[in-house]
Amino acid sequence: MANFETVILILAILIGLSAIADKIKLPYPILLVGTGLLIGFVPFLPNLALDPDVALIIFLPPLLYDAASKTAWQEFTRSIRPITTLAVTLVFFTTMAVAVAAHYVIPGFSWPLAFVLGAIVSPPDAVAANSIIKGLGLNKRVIAILEGESLLNDASALVAYRYAVAAVMTGSFVLWEASLQFLVVAGGGLLIGGGLGWLMTVALQRITSATIQTSLTLLAPYLAYLAAEHVHASGILAVVSAGLLITRRTPEVFSPQARLESRAVWDTAIFLLEGVVFILIGLQLPAIVADLGGYTTGELALYSVVVSAVTILIRILWVFFSSYYPHLLGWSKRTTITGSVNDEHSNQVDWRNVLIVAWTGTRGVISLATALALPLSLEGGQLFPQRNLILFLAFVVILATLVLQGLSLPLLIRLLGVKPQNDQAREDQALEFLLASRALGYLENDFPMPLPGHLKQTLARRYQLVVNELGATLQEAESGSKPDDEQSVVGQMLAAERALGNYQQALLVELARDNRFSDDVLRTAERRLDLKMARLDASEQAAGE
Repeated sequence: MANFETVILILAILIGLSAIADKIKLPYPILLVGTGLLIGFVPFLPNLALDPDVALIIFLPPLLYDAASKTAWQEFTRSIRPITTLAVTLVFFTTMAVAVAAHYVIPGFSWPLAFVLGAIVSPPDAVAANSIIKGLGLNKRVIAILEGESLLNDASALVAYRYAVAAVMTGSFVLWEASLQFLVVAGGGLLIGGGLGWLMTVALQRITSATIQTSLTLLAPYLAYLAAEHVHASGILAVVSAGLLITRRTPEVFSPQARLESRAVWDTAIFLLEGVVFILIGLQLPAIVADLGGYTTGELALYSVVVSAVTILIRILWVFFSSYYPHLLGWSKRTTITGSVNDEHSNQVDWRNVLIVAWTGTRGVISLATALALPLSLEGGQLFPQRNLILFLAFVVILATLVLQGLSLPLLIRLLGVKPQNDQAREDQALEFLLASRALGYLENDFPMPLPGHLKQTLARRYQLVVNELGATLQEAESGSKPDDEQSVVGQMLAAERALGNYQQALLVELARDNRFSDDVLRTAERRLDLKMARLDASEQAAGE
């Protein structure tokens, strides 16, 4: 009961923090982790330990599925080579580098223990990465690389982790077995996730209820994860591949109402899950520190600085080396991080893009969950050696990368002169112009339904107005000229529609008070108006970007 009350308190704090997050101008994950730290030291609250099984099964599948659903498919496939080098090669390279540093700096830290620590801190986290880079105006290629890396790297890190733990438990390690296991685990996860994603799209295509379609999307990540883990494949890669496939087919298999309903449900669920996860991360420190009585403050500080510095520096060195000297590794230039900061289609390596990717390596829930999942004892009954120290160092790396890199990344982007990309608004307008002009041609030439002349003219005028407005706006954008008024024609139209929509909403409230119409009719009208206002929100957001 005490833990339940603490969870309710966390949710209340989370909702309160979200209301002031924009005013504080602090990255959301950092704000939540810091709040968790403060809550953790409140004496009258019970110790809310994060069960690794809960973190991996309850939180991770939906968070990864949502991150995969928001990944740009075209940029992801175009950038698959640099993504793979970061998600696989860099993870193993970081594992080895941290293991070497820990083995030689920490007295009594055996090679198997060092590799356990290296595997735990090696993978950047998808949830943390997405939260940190959101709204920073990075070009599409850089975003695709960072998102794709954080989606795929967990499989390689978990394989390294499992074999390192097995080496501690049994005292033996066979490299070829680990390499083969990695291929089986990764390949099995991708196949299971792809197969389940295909089955889900077939089922969704045959279901007409928006509520059931939304419910199936909530179930999909858990089915993919558990099915893969049941056969000892990568549940993480299964979730990612299922999410990518289902999202790719969303326009075909979902009704418009289901897309609106699903997005609203998912936005709310992810908001709560992300917030709770980051607060729980902060809550773990007091319990971890309490079990470190055998180390002095100076020793802990030294170990923390060394492991954190190696984790960050190895990424920087690897990203720059692989970008500028790919031929030394047998790679082609297509494997590198290319494109200028304002042109992702450029084939020249831009050091600013390279630096941004090198500096964005925040760790999160995967690192903490795998650390907490360490066995308490060995097969002979002895305590797992230096478990508390590994937990502490994993937490310090998470905190260091979140705070140091998360806080400094926006400043770094400003110092590099990276301007926010405004191409999306123009691309949105160009697509809307194309849809309206094609619909107008279809109505005038190939429309299959007989329509009265006045109705056809009304529809034609509606689409012609959109074509005229967007055509003028796109011409101004291409010529570089600005409209005479402060707002463009499209902006004025959106503002007018917003005012009319607000008036209609107020009128509905008044009619409900007067009891002139039934509740069902009023709710239907309210939903129609809500959908219209939601479309206006999306249009205004695109126009303002």
